[in-house]
Amino acid sequence: MAVSLKVNGATRSLPAEPDTPLLYVLRNDLELNGAKFGCGMAQCGACTVLVDGKAVRSCVTDIGSLANSEITTLEGLGSLEKPHALQRAFIEEQAAQCGYCINGMIMSAKALLDRNPKPTENDVRQALAANLCRCGTHNRIVRAVLRAANEMGRT
Repeated sequence: MAVSLKVNGATRSLPAEPDTPLLYVLRNDLELNGAKFGCGMAQCGACTVLVDGKAVRSCVTDIGSLANSEITTLEGLGSLEKPHALQRAFIEEQAAQCGYCINGMIMSAKALLDRNPKPTENDVRQALAANLCRCGTHNRIVRAVLRAANEMGRT
């Protein structure tokens, strides 16, 4: 069966069953490896992508439920030549240690900044509370999100 998905602005038709998790299609079929497999139960946040601007756990989201939806992955935010303000801020703040959680942190932060362009530190902490970081770089991650918000507010 073929399923059509709009990912990072491009519509792709894929031979997959409707109950296939989005994460598998992104990584295996589209070779978009920003989203990571963490827990497989929507509890860690490493697989977070945006679906119609909302942060969604791709490991438990069936592709059959995404008809007419706009899916954005980490790769869809920016490029090496022109990174998104969040990507740049995470680099400048050295917010990654092992880096496994960073996809989910950035995508959850993007959803936050889209709905609240001037978040407080508490807003950031609440928005990222469901994203786990085993390395403990939470303070640098929060600084990076606030830095990106500040930068985005100036442009």
